Formats: sequence, C-alpha cells, structure tokens
Amino acid sequence: MPAHEASEIRRHPWARWLYSSVLYLLSPLIVWRVWREWVPTNPRRERLGLITISTEQPRLWLHAASVGEVQAARPLIASLLERYPGHRLVITTMTATGASQVKSLFEGEVSHYFVPLDFPGATRRFIARLRPEMAIFFETELWPNLLHACHRQRIPIAVVNGRLSAKALRGYRRVGALMADALSKVDWLAAKSEQDAERFRSLGMAVSRKAVVGSLKFDIFLPVGVSDDSEYLPIKFGERPVWIAASTHSGEDEQVLMAHERLRERYPSALLILVPRHPQRFDTVAALCQRQGERLARRSRQEAVQADTTVYLGDTMGELRTLYGAANLAFVGGSLVPVGGHNLLEPAALGIPVLSGPALANFEDVAKPLREAGALVEVADAAALGEALIALLNDPEKCHRQAAAGLAAIDANRGALQRTLKGLERLLPRK
Repeated sequence: MPAHEASEIRRHPWARWLYSSVLYLLSPLIVWRVWREWVPTNPRRERLGLITISTEQPRLWLHAASVGEVQAARPLIASLLERYPGHRLVITTMTATGASQVKSLFEGEVSHYFVPLDFPGATRRFIARLRPEMAIFFETELWPNLLHACHRQRIPIAVVNGRLSAKALRGYRRVGALMADALSKVDWLAAKSEQDAERFRSLGMAVSRKAVVGSLKFDIFLPVGVSDDSEYLPIKFGERPVWIAASTHSGEDEQVLMAHERLRERYPSALLILVPRHPQRFDTVAALCQRQGERLARRSRQEAVQADTTVYLGDTMGELRTLYGAANLAFVGGSLVPVGGHNLLEPAALGIPVLSGPALANFEDVAKPLREAGALVEVADAAALGEALIALLNDPEKCHRQAAAGLAAIDANRGALQRTLKGLERLLPRK
C-alpha cells in the first residue's frame, strides 16, 4: 500500500471489539427482531452464518438490504451475470421481502441467502463457507464485523451506489471510530454524488479509494412486456382516470384516501391503485379503505373491478411496475411521512407524471434532476395532493410535458452502471 494511502486510513480495532460486546448484550432483542424476517426456502440458521453451498463455481457476492435495494441493483445484477459467466452470483438480503424480490426477478440465475447477523462468529462462518472472490455492498450496508471478516480473508470489498443522508451521517458520527475502522476495510467506494462522497470521507473513507459515479437508479431496466402486462389488469373502463399511490406507509394511506376523495369530487369515476410498501400492512390498509367507505377490490384475490370500485389494492409482491403501467398519474409514497421517499424513477421511466410529498431525503439525488427538469410535482399534504391530481388531469398537455421531461432527465443522467462496472473490474478482472 502506498505511504500516502496508508496515512489516509484510520483503523480503530478497539471500537469494533466494543461494538461486538454491545451486540452480544443485545442479542436476545436482535434475534427476536430478525426472527420474523424469514421465508420457507431459507432456514433461520443462515442468520448465524450456517449456509450450505451447492456449487463449486467461483462466487461473486452482492448484498442488498431489502426490496428497494434489490430493485435498484437490478441493472448491476444483470450486468454481473453477463460479465462474469464463470462465476455464481450470490445475493444476500436482510429482509424477507428482499428475498422474495430476488426470487421473483432472478430465480435460477443467482443464489440467495439471508445475510448473517453481525456477530463475529456468524460473519466468520459465513465468509469461510461462501469464500467469494469479491464482495459488493449496495448503498449504506456497512456492517463492521462482516467487512472485517472479508478483509481478513483478503476479499476485495466495494461499496456501490454509495449514499449517506444527513440524518445517517449524524448517527454514524456518534460512533465515528467504529465507522472509520469499518471504512478502512473498503477497497473502493462508488458514491452517488459529491455530497455523498464528502460525507463518507468525513467518516474516514480514504480519498484515494472513492469515486463519484452517479446513481445506478438512472440506469433503470424495464423488462419487455411491462406495458403489455398492464393492459391485462382489470381496471380500465374507457376514459376513467386511474392514479396510483405506491409504496405508502402508515399515516400516509389516510392522506392518500383524503386526496382521492377530493379528486372524485371533480372526477367521480376516478380509480385509485393503492400499493402499501410492506406486505404485513396489506390487511390493515384493506380494513382502512372499507372503514372509509371505499368500494375495494384486492389484487391478491383476483377480485374484479366494477364500475363503482373506487380503490384497487395492490396487495401482491413483484407487480409494482405492472401496476404503474396502468395508471395515468403516479404518487410515490414514503414522502408525506418522515420516511425519506422511495424510487421516483420507476414511474418516470414508464412515461407517467410523478408526484411526491416533501420528505425525499433518501432520494434527493434522484429528486433533484427530476425537479430541475420540471418532471416532479411536490405537495405538502393531502389537500395539496388532491388539487395537484385535479390540475394534471385538467391539463393533458401539461401531463405530456411532465412525462417527456422525466424520460429526458433519466436519459441525461445514465452512465453510472458502466462507471461502476469499470471500477469493479479493477478489483476482479474478467478472465
């Protein structure tokens, strides 16, 4: 290692030892928390690093925490499969919904495990059994013991699509020595923006090991047939206005239904496609709709949409893009409540005008180009959302301009995928 590079890297092993001690003290709570994140195809012992490897092929490993990260990593996963055909690509997730998304998108093409809990023994067992030739962590998945286990085995480590919100930075600074030690194990960081790169540097990431490549989300992959699939949904009746509220959270569904009530005062036949973010809330949201007097049809039950149906509940997994494709307008949730937003680019890439609330801290890198292009309508509350929906439906030409602006913004910001792949190839050259 060059002397100037070594001087940039701060290692604090005592911080990781202290961190591990706290984890052991909290282990009953941690195990209880993740016990529910389970699918029948993956035994719970995977959380302890007890995985079974079914192939002797050399392996690449990508960790993406949940469903949103898996979806955002989709172009990268597809490219890795193409560029390293002699390797088996292994995807790990933290959540059960992420596991389901991997299966839905890549069943048979990749292997999937749950990521181990960040205890020293569990991470050592996991890495010893997996033995990847490269480890790729998506966005902000910085687990100190997992990174250390890779480093001990001399496995190249990359953090791609790296992002760090102001809120996350404040939290990490409280354990600054621990994060500096964790980042000292990272061989290459591909940051989404200059701001993200600077935040990582302030935590101890060596300047010589990071690069700003842009957001992988702009290299969005749209499978052939999405629009065709949307046409088969039983929700279109002539010129009936259809809008979607996607990835909604608790406290947000109520606001969406209020906006829908306001919209129906102007467009009585309007239909709302409501897609809660988390599957454990599907029944709760269905009950909420019924209490509010909505005429409900549920996607999971294949219930027919009648002329008087007011809400179509998208209570299935892996169909969000198909549901987007059936809508005239798209509101992206996690933004009228303090969650930080969700992916605004999926509807924009389908040529649909996009609306959101003001809480977009986790997706500001995406929101800013859309905002500057005039491709995003931001609203403060339920009343403003209802008025914005009416204004767009009243002005088809404005809808067309906004949709075109969204597509142009995506095209203008592509390229992060190729820059990321080039950086990864320096860590693991193709044979």
